[in-house]
Amino acid sequence: MDVYGYSDESGVFDSVHNDYFVFGGIIFFDKKNKDIMERKFIHAENCIRSSLNLEKNEELKACKLSNKIKGKLYRSLNKCLKFCVIIDQKKILDSIFKQKKSKQRYLDYAYKIGLKRCFEYLITSNNISASNINNINVYVDEHTTATNGCYELQEGLLNEFKYGTYNLEWSKFFPPIFPKMNNLNVTFCDSKSKTLIRAADIIANKIYFLKTHNMQINTKGNLIITQLP
Repeated sequence: MDVYGYSDESGVFDSVHNDYFVFGGIIFFDKKNKDIMERKFIHAENCIRSSLNLEKNEELKACKLSNKIKGKLYRSLNKCLKFCVIIDQKKILDSIFKQKKSKQRYLDYAYKIGLKRCFEYLITSNNISASNINNINVYVDEHTTATNGCYELQEGLLNEFKYGTYNLEWSKFFPPIFPKMNNLNVTFCDSKSKTLIRAADIIANKIYFLKTHNMQINTKGNLIITQLP
């Protein structure tokens, strides 16, 4: 079984001006279902472009759409497995924000933990079997990480899922959750050319809006939430 994950982010990782930062994404365990959802989301986008008299190729960025339109796109994903990572920036050490590198390391950590907890939940709830995962393909919006970030994020995810990690501070080894998997690939994408990155944008924006407006987040629509720290 191959895994396909798409993600984007909402908010700015800056504790001075923002209280929250959100990763949002969508996961598929079957290429056929992934392709079907991609076609459905394109159809939903085209219907919205038509109703708004927009150009055929104009990108529907969540930040530029009304809540009503974003709600329609979000509901089109109701049957899909979605995940999000909500970072409460007020609770993060100030030292993390002082350097670009430390900020990126924390974001990579948050993303990795969010995916891991999502997979762990699916395993414990018997939705997937750890031994059946062959390859994991992760697609990330290209503006979320530094130039060399693709390699670092891929290495971190590979260690977490295939090889395991060792915490020096606690002197503890954390075993991998997919030790039999073959490979993991991270690809940075332009949302203009990657439909399901745009779907992830809608998810991230929706969760960010609800969180920043102190509104309840409904997890009944196949949404798995990780809150950090």
